[in-house]
Amino acid sequence: MIELLLRPSACGHISAAHSSAIVPRQPTTPQLYLKALNEMNDQTKAEFDAYSSTYDAAVNDAIAFSGLKVDYFTRVKADYLTDLITDHFGDALPSILDVGCGVGNFHPLLSDRVGSIAGVDVSKASIDQARERNPGVCYKSYSGERLPFDDKTFDVVFTVCVMHHVPPAQWPLFAAEMKRVLKPGGMVAVFEHNPRNPLTQRIVSNCVFDKNAVLLRSEKTRSLIQQAGFTDLIERFILSIPPSGRFLRSVDLLLGRLPFGAQYFIKATA
Repeated sequence: MIELLLRPSACGHISAAHSSAIVPRQPTTPQLYLKALNEMNDQTKAEFDAYSSTYDAAVNDAIAFSGLKVDYFTRVKADYLTDLITDHFGDALPSILDVGCGVGNFHPLLSDRVGSIAGVDVSKASIDQARERNPGVCYKSYSGERLPFDDKTFDVVFTVCVMHHVPPAQWPLFAAEMKRVLKPGGMVAVFEHNPRNPLTQRIVSNCVFDKNAVLLRSEKTRSLIQQAGFTDLIERFILSIPPSGRFLRSVDLLLGRLPFGAQYFIKATA
């Protein structure tokens, strides 16, 4: 059992690509390179600020052909995440951080299964909405670079379909920052779209705020997590079938060693 040292309940208690998209060529000087990164970060912030109040509707439009709503996929991934947390910590209630939390859709589904929840996002408009929806959660906006928390603060850090919005040059930093704020023995979970799945490609191409996304194959995400210093990696493809309930989730996981699911997760230990 991994000892849980902190259970902060509010900010005051916590120390402070779409696969066909074109990835910009790295500029030839450090100054131009940093300028390009800042411009890409500003573009991401602006996109999600613009859709903060219509996020669910935009996703529902993109997945309308499936006959399912975004709330269904949110519940499925929340169930997978809590299964991973239980497998890692047993009955203990860990402190968790959601990186790229958006408007906080996951947090009501997790609140009774964890000790405390914090969330960060580059979109201040999304954070403002998240605070209104979930007043018991600690929310902070940030630049997309250094997470606004001290080293070794959380038991769990997770991120759900966020890395494909991060400029590729910042992927190593993104992974390293998740490692930095995790306690030793803590858990990271990364959920991402599977670019090998044609339905995933269709959804991403139809989603208005995914136009600049760069999808990551599972092997790329796995490499980033390993390079950040995580160990004991587990990788599974999910959503090969609609996994409603524990039994169908178990069937989905049996299929998860094949790269056919619409998404995948990678779980690892700090």
